[in-house]
Amino acid sequence: MTTASSTLTSSNPADPSDVLLRMLTPGAFAAADAVEGARAAQPGWLHAGAAARSAALGAVAAALDEAAGELAALAVREVGKPLTEARAEIARAAAIWRYYAQAPYEAVGAVHEPGAGSGLLLTRRRPHGVAGLITPWNFPFAIPSWKAAPALAAGNAVVLKPAPEATACAQRLAEIVHRSVPAGVFTVLPGGATEGNALVSAADVVSFTGSTPVGQGVARTATARGIPVQAEMGGLNAAIVLPDADIEQAAGHIAAAIAGYAGQKCTATGRVIAVGAALRPLREALAEALRTLPVGDPSDPATVCGPLIGERARDHAAEAWRGLSVLAGGTVPPGPGWYAAPTLVEKVSPGHRLLREEVFGPLAALLPADDLAHAVGIANSAPYGLVTSVHTADLSTALGALDALDTGMIRINAPTTGVDFHLPFGGTKASSHGPREQGRAALEFYTSSRTYTLSPA
Repeated sequence: MTTASSTLTSSNPADPSDVLLRMLTPGAFAAADAVEGARAAQPGWLHAGAAARSAALGAVAAALDEAAGELAALAVREVGKPLTEARAEIARAAAIWRYYAQAPYEAVGAVHEPGAGSGLLLTRRRPHGVAGLITPWNFPFAIPSWKAAPALAAGNAVVLKPAPEATACAQRLAEIVHRSVPAGVFTVLPGGATEGNALVSAADVVSFTGSTPVGQGVARTATARGIPVQAEMGGLNAAIVLPDADIEQAAGHIAAAIAGYAGQKCTATGRVIAVGAALRPLREALAEALRTLPVGDPSDPATVCGPLIGERARDHAAEAWRGLSVLAGGTVPPGPGWYAAPTLVEKVSPGHRLLREEVFGPLAALLPADDLAHAVGIANSAPYGLVTSVHTADLSTALGALDALDTGMIRINAPTTGVDFHLPFGGTKASSHGPREQGRAALEFYTSSRTYTLSPA
């Protein structure tokens, strides 16, 4: 975290005495300097051409593959990500860079016939200039990659402000990217709110992932400046289970989505809605799945639920289940490390914070519903709308739920966690602001459309 003395410290959540780095934050002027350096480097990067940008992104992908073991170990140590998930994240990050390495060759516009007379009408997409990226700690390689790769592919330069807790990962990613791109094209700006605010005030386009209050502030500042902005924020995601679902399979999926990486994902499941007769068997199966889910040292490949990112996060999760009827978990193991047992609660009153706020921990509420319409109403009642999972054997039922759910992503017979980087990512309501991330949507976000009229002299 960043202290009042502007000292940034990053420690191992599984062993807080293990300090990865301690440094002074650079301040707002350093952010402005980073943007100006990127702005000076951007034209050369753009005009080097599609082949150069494609080769550079492909080289980054190859380097990530080559360093996969080291990078996964770093993610385990700095942000407490379980080793199996960390390995998957590095593979995903490499795939993202490889996917966008093809983008520089794609068409950036179209030619149209004029309404009358001779000449041509052209549309063309051009980069904004400097992309300011503000990223969280929970996916320290994948999220910076899915923001930076499309921005770079489109010809922008990038300034990345990572979460303080993931500074070492961001610096290591920068070392890899720097081997393949010219100086100034990709810059890591360590720090906290001061540096982040300065970046939003200077960049030409801003992409943010993090908490809802901070994201809303970023969106306001960028909008006031008249620059494009996207903000991916919180999620209080629901899993709806119908009576005809494979209950054991659903319980396994949901348990992993509640407690995988200690629930520290915006796509984690926070509410489990059991419809009708599904309640009793799901109650037992899910509680058992959570009780038996491997919790412990994130460096152990068998671990599913490791530590929370810090003491404050651990205490916040424990406070959220206090006074509720606990079906599984509800305990805080002794240290070292910031652990909380995967927890399922029931009999939660409609106004309880668990049904309104994102806890960002391994905790979910089990809620009964009379029928699918009731379940959809409960799912839609939260202020967030990122992703919902629906578990049923009836395709017609699943299709009926798709349009009624007010979320940006819907997954049938699958966990709420786990998304495809080549498709648009984002939600509704307080979950997202602005255009979608990932896939071709990202390329559109990092460029602006221009219309040209060519008339004969």
